[in-house]
Amino acid sequence: MSGKACSTRSVAIVTGAAGDIGRAISLRLSDGHDVVVLADLDGEAAGRLARELGEGRFVAIACDVTEVASVAAMAAAASGLGTVTTLVNNAGGARAVSLQETTPEVWRSDNALNLEAAFLCFRAVEDMLKESRGSVVNIASVNAVGVFGHPAYSAAKAGLLHLTRLIAVEYGKFGIRANAVAPGTVRTHAWEARARANPQVFEEAQRWYPLQRIVNPEDVANAVHFLAGPQASAITGVCLPVDCGLTAGQAELARTFSQSSHY
Repeated sequence: MSGKACSTRSVAIVTGAAGDIGRAISLRLSDGHDVVVLADLDGEAAGRLARELGEGRFVAIACDVTEVASVAAMAAAASGLGTVTTLVNNAGGARAVSLQETTPEVWRSDNALNLEAAFLCFRAVEDMLKESRGSVVNIASVNAVGVFGHPAYSAAKAGLLHLTRLIAVEYGKFGIRANAVAPGTVRTHAWEARARANPQVFEEAQRWYPLQRIVNPEDVANAVHFLAGPQASAITGVCLPVDCGLTAGQAELARTFSQSSHY
């Protein structure tokens, strides 16, 4: 294929693509993009996913999103596949559950993965997004807006929301939109493993959610697809909770307070 023909192809980049949420996002973004780059630290897992979903439309690239050189190499490879129109900063993870258990090393590593990596990836493709007047979607968390444990991860995700707004405000003049999705508990393989150890884990979690269920990876993917697409062309700088109502409030607490007198 000629370079001119290649440049007309629209490319979406999804970091952390080999995980359950990344897989769902990548598959959903194939509707509206010619090529989806599956960027993941585990290059072999990303390669297996590309073969599963369809090589050609899906291209695996091994990338450590916390390393400048690795991110630059990923961005260069993506630019060779077409015009980058969408960046989804999905890579993330948490370790320490409480602030007391959080060491300086954990604090720094969680911030590097959950906040700094999104900054590095955006800066690596910002010129391409200017050219395409493209879109950034950052995967945050309900932890960014409330205290649900995992303090280093939560602080980083809160920072990610501000980074989202910074991009929206400073780069809007270039036609770049930036939004965030904040999932609640997502039913991934990690949660399935917990369920095997504790069969009641989903029931225990669901009681806090007004919809009486937890989020599926496809729920997150649908929100990303909407925010990245033309139907959201006037939406930028927002955080869309995909949390089955968790951050709206808890019915049990509401009933408790309604039965009490507060003056």
